[in-house]
Amino acid sequence: MFITKIGIDLGTCNSLVFIPKKGVVLAEPSVVAVSLYNNSILAVGQAAKEMTGRTPDTIQVYRPLREGVIADFRVTLAMIRYFLRKVLPRLQFLKPEVLIGVPAGVTSTEQRAVIEAAMGAGSKAAYIAKEPILAAIGAGIPINSSSGHMIVDIGGGTTEAAVISLGGIVVSSSLRVAGDKLDEAISDYLKKKYNLAVGETTAEEIKIKIGSALSGKTENILEVKGRDLVLGLPKTLKISSNEITQALQDPLEEIMRVVKLLLRDTPPELSADIMDKGIILSGGGALLRDIDTFISESIGVPCFVAEDPLTCVARGTGAVLDNLEAYKRSIMSKRK
Repeated sequence: MFITKIGIDLGTCNSLVFIPKKGVVLAEPSVVAVSLYNNSILAVGQAAKEMTGRTPDTIQVYRPLREGVIADFRVTLAMIRYFLRKVLPRLQFLKPEVLIGVPAGVTSTEQRAVIEAAMGAGSKAAYIAKEPILAAIGAGIPINSSSGHMIVDIGGGTTEAAVISLGGIVVSSSLRVAGDKLDEAISDYLKKKYNLAVGETTAEEIKIKIGSALSGKTENILEVKGRDLVLGLPKTLKISSNEITQALQDPLEEIMRVVKLLLRDTPPELSADIMDKGIILSGGGALLRDIDTFISESIGVPCFVAEDPLTCVARGTGAVLDNLEAYKRSIMSKRK
């Protein structure tokens, strides 16, 4: 069977590929390993992520997307090409149509870079759609209804908050504070309090295993390995979940501030709808324990985590691809 349509959630941390009738067929880290010796690409995705913090001087591991936008065009092109080759049958001669999710606050130059990267990677036509709309569709929100719905998509590089009604975004806000900043906050906390240096991967692991937006009565303890900044030697510590909650407060407050500002700018009729239906959370950041309760208690509006929040944008691309002609009017598109 030939694949003619592909949806890509091109995330700062992870990228997902969706094929209609098959679902999410690929989920890999948005990481690339490059050889500095001859500027060639050595590994993409999971293989590259495993190299993080373990490479010699001649190999650089980095993310070509920063805060939801393309920071390195050539490497992003190679990454999209790798994803397409991985999911397309070897004998396929038809080029697919590709739909890619981009942040709501993306500039026209950044939009063009995404389209050009998709075209350069071998697609017949490339379309882009705003992530809050895709996340809302993937979360099962009836975006075409005349009532207001609020979605907060907490990704790796950006937090996208939007109020959607009648198939479009009424008000939106994009904040470059999300999963990466939560990892950084954990890393900084350990550095300041314990003189312990930990890598990106370790900080992310701590967040996943014991991170929480609210302090709990029962504390979870995790053993963390890192480097002592004073002695320069390896060191092992035991960290509690309540300490991590304390470390995460600043970035969480920033996310909270954006949600409050957006509610302040929302028309009164839509505000009443949101009060009734609540705020929906999607994206990898929505997996942080008690984040829905944290938002709900801070602003007094019900808050719910979407089913399988990590794949909401990818599932949204699938729904749009199934009804591409109908959505072309409301999504940004470009053909070559």
